[in-house]
Amino acid sequence: MKKLILSIAICCIAALSSAQENKISWISFNQAVELCKENPKYILIDVYTDWCGWCKKMDQTTFVDPTIAKYISENYYAVKLDAEGNDTIVFRDMTFVNPKQGQRSVHQFAAAILQGKMSYPSYVFMNPKLELLTVVPGYSNAAQFLPILDYFASESYLIMQWNEYQEATKQQ
Repeated sequence: MKKLILSIAICCIAALSSAQENKISWISFNQAVELCKENPKYILIDVYTDWCGWCKKMDQTTFVDPTIAKYISENYYAVKLDAEGNDTIVFRDMTFVNPKQGQRSVHQFAAAILQGKMSYPSYVFMNPKLELLTVVPGYSNAAQFLPILDYFASESYLIMQWNEYQEATKQQ
């Protein structure tokens, strides 16, 4: 009986561990900056709003896909940034807040990293030096999003344009 209970416990722990591996651990931008100091990694910022239907669809489909979740967890610090949120973000000696102007007030940091092009969802890619690489707007399913993730994490963006990367990966 003890062996049966032990076997069941081991199976449960293994299943729970596997489920955790396939889940993205979202953190704040401030946390990602701190983690980058000790362990440099690319940063993916999911800029969303609570009212955005496509943002919710991305959360319910693409971000729960096991391949996507695993790839992001292994290669990026994953940041969720509410474009209308109230967090204070300090970056490069500047403090960013939500000025609370109007019904849908935009956070200053969201406006800065999206370069004023407020489109949700949008995905901001930063390198380990905390330099903005690009912004990818709009919903993508898992099959569309994985090559985008890989383009930056594999550092292919350093040696080829996006269209060249797409052609090269089609041939593989």
